[in-house]
Amino acid sequence: QNPKTSAIVKQLVAEGNAGELQKYFGSRMEFGTAGLRAAMGAGISHMNDLTIIQTTQGFCRYLEKNFSDLKKRGVVIGFDARAHPSSGGSSKRFARLAANTFISQGVPVYLFSDITPTPFVPYTVTHLKLCAGIMVTASHNPKQDNGYKVYWENGAQIISPHDKGISQAIEENQEPWPQAWDDKLIDSSLLLHDPYATVNKEYFKDIQKQCFHRNINKETNLKFVHTSVHGVGHKFVQLAFKAFDLSPPFAVPEQRDPDPEFPTVKYPNPEEGKGVLTLSFALAEKDGAKIILANDPDADRLAVAEKQESGEWKVFSGNELGALLGWWIFTCWKNHNSDTCAIKDVYMLSSTVSSKILRAIALKEGFHFEETLTGFKWMGNRAKQLMDQGKAVLFAFEEAIGYMCCPAVLDKDGVSAAVITAEMASFLATRNLSLSQQLKAVYDEYGFHVTKASYFICHDPKVIQQLFDNLRNFDGKNTYPKSCGRFKVSGIRDLTTGYDSSQPDRKAILPTSKSSQMITFTFANGGVATMRTSGTEPKIKYYSELCAPPGNSDVEQLKKELDELVNALEEHFFQPEKNNLQRKTE
Repeated sequence: QNPKTSAIVKQLVAEGNAGELQKYFGSRMEFGTAGLRAAMGAGISHMNDLTIIQTTQGFCRYLEKNFSDLKKRGVVIGFDARAHPSSGGSSKRFARLAANTFISQGVPVYLFSDITPTPFVPYTVTHLKLCAGIMVTASHNPKQDNGYKVYWENGAQIISPHDKGISQAIEENQEPWPQAWDDKLIDSSLLLHDPYATVNKEYFKDIQKQCFHRNINKETNLKFVHTSVHGVGHKFVQLAFKAFDLSPPFAVPEQRDPDPEFPTVKYPNPEEGKGVLTLSFALAEKDGAKIILANDPDADRLAVAEKQESGEWKVFSGNELGALLGWWIFTCWKNHNSDTCAIKDVYMLSSTVSSKILRAIALKEGFHFEETLTGFKWMGNRAKQLMDQGKAVLFAFEEAIGYMCCPAVLDKDGVSAAVITAEMASFLATRNLSLSQQLKAVYDEYGFHVTKASYFICHDPKVIQQLFDNLRNFDGKNTYPKSCGRFKVSGIRDLTTGYDSSQPDRKAILPTSKSSQMITFTFANGGVATMRTSGTEPKIKYYSELCAPPGNSDVEQLKKELDELVNALEEHFFQPEKNNLQRKTE
């Protein structure tokens, strides 16, 4: 019933444009553990009023089946600032339609009255003890995209089998229910609640439990620049600084306010490197700021850059910031816990494609480290299991600039990560240390971990399948490569098939998934490289790491060795020319 999408389809029918209609209606968006992520537009392959109604109807029926008290507890719905004028879609409209679906079935809905960072949704699920949460966002994807991210009652993103159950329920509830389109009905409903004021107060109270140096924060002369990259983060990072008694960071004026067109950047993704930070560098130079904090548009990720003695800017990788935050959060915990027995209940987590630096710190300091599959859905769910057993999960991170620094949010949170990074930098400044110098000190103490990650773009699923099939049948059927150029392969773990050469029974310990590709190679020189497909983008990603024991300080040699390993990986395993793969460009 949306006049804009309806007109698009009628126009295509009038033109007899079968090709475009096939694109719009050929296949339904797939609901996975990351929920939905697709372009906004007409047809069942896109995000629009109808597909949002259908998805929410399925989700509602699935929740009714799983929670007898759904009508007492309810759900939370948040949204970012994305909008697509040509198809009439926007995150706010989608959130209201979703709310209308639940309210029509007598389910209370806590709908944020304004844009919020993604981490506020899992926070609200836990804080108000709700059954589920929905965040309408496409995070750092291109401007035409939107998404529908789902959280379970434990405050973590859903994992299997929930995705399959919800997907099945969507298939069974495709016809819009009566009044499904009339979102105005919610405004007069007693089942509609606005958690905005409460959550804004309680969240900032909760993150203050991670504030350990208020006096230093009040006095510091260190200046920070913050950019929200045309997303939702500005107001919330300002409030977080206030909660920690830090002077507010300078906001990049051109990127401060939400703008669904993302006019100043090619991709609104701080992970893509210096291009997104150009305006931040200029403002920092003008105002004499040493550190830049950049959130992605839904403020669940954080990139950090620091001005070096040379005048150059260093953008920290996700692994480097993970090392710094892991060191910092453990140091703060240790200084506040004199009971040496307590350390046996302390945990940190990271995903299997992230640096193993936390493992090295854990080994030396005596706490526990666990790795999970890629993505915060796994770390959030594991953290909740451990917390339910009385353990303290201090920190979790993934190399894709995602950090969980505060147990009140079981997902990545760029707001708390930004302010905790600012406090760490302010503390280090009192010792005349920069973040870069402290990073070197961490590596000196726990061993250097050099990492390199990138990706190739490939829009053809058949080529991706073929590439991974070749790796599984490298020298004849069911044989993996024994070497990669001059580098000897000493171990293989394939989490698509469940094979692990290092286990006595050759079975992988981490859960496996046939629907995504992921192979990890261990090399005789101590290097590790993982190749995997992305769940939300047409990319084949790779991650590589070389670790040295403490005391091995020839970093340049380590970097050179890793560069050569990566070059061999690209040449022999990816074969970009043969497979017509597009390299990542700055």
